[in-house]
Amino acid sequence: MNSHELFHTLHQLSRHLTNTLNEALKPLGLYGSQWAVIYVLKTKGTLTQKELCDYLFVEAPPMTRTIQRLVKQGYVRQVTGKDKREKLIELTDLALTLFPEWESTVFETNQSLLKHLPETTQEELFHLQKSWLQQLLLRHFS
Repeated sequence: MNSHELFHTLHQLSRHLTNTLNEALKPLGLYGSQWAVIYVLKTKGTLTQKELCDYLFVEAPPMTRTIQRLVKQGYVRQVTGKDKREKLIELTDLALTLFPEWESTVFETNQSLLKHLPETTQEELFHLQKSWLQQLLLRHFS
């Protein structure tokens, strides 16, 4: 494999997957970046903006814009933390009510993208992704 093929192919795949998810979520008034924040808050609970940035590996300015959009939509709220400068981000009751519908859409989109792959290949793909991500995170934070 040529050294540039890995990045080129991953970039193309990432863009295609992002666009596919955005199209699926569009009728629900969400983008994939918003779904990512909502999903993390649902699974991990209330987090600071910095914790969200670190976990999702997103710079602060785009995260700020995403959170502001979600606040405007009524899906998250910002709460002052122990330190007055610290803002905690949490889901609202509205977001918790709508979460199953959003999750179902994401699940259906996942299924439609994977349906042509045998189950063993799907499992291998997920294993490789998780393993590779863990290696990259260890390298990044060491």
